Amino acid sequence: MTQTIVSGLEPPYYTAVFTSVRPDHPEGYGETLDRMKELVQDVPGFLGYESARTPGGVGITVAYFRDLEALNAWRDHAEHRAAKKHGREHWYERYCVHIGRVERSYGFERDDRDD
Repeated sequence: MTQTIVSGLEPPYYTAVFTSVRPDHPEGYGETLDRMKELVQDVPGFLGYESARTPGGVGITVAYFRDLEALNAWRDHAEHRAAKKHGREHWYERYCVHIGRVERSYGFERDDRDD
């Protein structure tokens, strides 16, 4: 699970929202996840990601990309494709991917400094 949120991105940009159901600690998953995190960093136009998982196995990962070319480069990356295939065969009970174009983005951060 990520401990920070992605902010300060100038729209438009694209998101890939990956929602999944899988067991909490499937064999080999952690190593593959670490490798995917490493690989996606090298995709030109990758902007960051956020993820969370419930103890019951529902997870959501949102990845941010500058444009569709960057998102498609990640989708088509050979090692990523192999990991997705392995995940369907061994880890995931089900998943869904939503691709969206972000037109507007804003946020909030509490300022707890003493004045």
